[in-house]
Amino acid sequence: MSIINVIGPVMVGPSSSHTAGAVKIGKFAYNYIGGIPQTVRFILHGSFATTYMGHGTDKALLSGIIGFNVDDIRIKDIFEIIKKYDLRYEFLFEDLGDVHPNTVRIIAEKDSVEYKIQACSVGAGEILVNEIDGNSVKLNGHTPALSILNKDITGALSEILKIISAHGINVANVTLNRVSKIFEEASCIIELDEAPSYMLVQELQKSSYVISCRYIPEI
Repeated sequence: MSIINVIGPVMVGPSSSHTAGAVKIGKFAYNYIGGIPQTVRFILHGSFATTYMGHGTDKALLSGIIGFNVDDIRIKDIFEIIKKYDLRYEFLFEDLGDVHPNTVRIIAEKDSVEYKIQACSVGAGEILVNEIDGNSVKLNGHTPALSILNKDITGALSEILKIISAHGINVANVTLNRVSKIFEEASCIIELDEAPSYMLVQELQKSSYVISCRYIPEI
């Protein structure tokens, strides 16, 4: 058991699960989107839906989606701060099925591109991202990652890993999902032991096997 499980995370808010975890989920979405979106819908499930105002989950998610960390004292004033941003947001409530009770689905739009993330707060300020743009993943935000849409053809994954290896970065985990057999597209999430350089991301984006590549910083 780590010390974080005993004393809890350094945070602003009353609950490590409903506040700190929610900030981290929002911050993960912010990192994945690549900045503050123009619109965002937070679809709350289970206990997130029933206690979100009392435990500050609404403040936490909004704070994370504009890039705040869990210990940022501005979280308590987020409803005033958010007025300075060109961000339209809403909180909705829905039964998302057989998922963790502290689950939220985030649907955001930035520069006419829609992003979908589903994640849960599992306790002690820890999170688990289990869906990105409709693809199943298992990410806790502790490691930098690459989100790649690649051609679903022989040799694609091998070439992608070869490029990463050539830059001297070790791959921690790989999650690969077929997006479309007809259009020969697959989604690949690659967790890394260290942050990739700008040159690596650029090289991947230029690869004939890669359709798009996004870097997701650790939270």
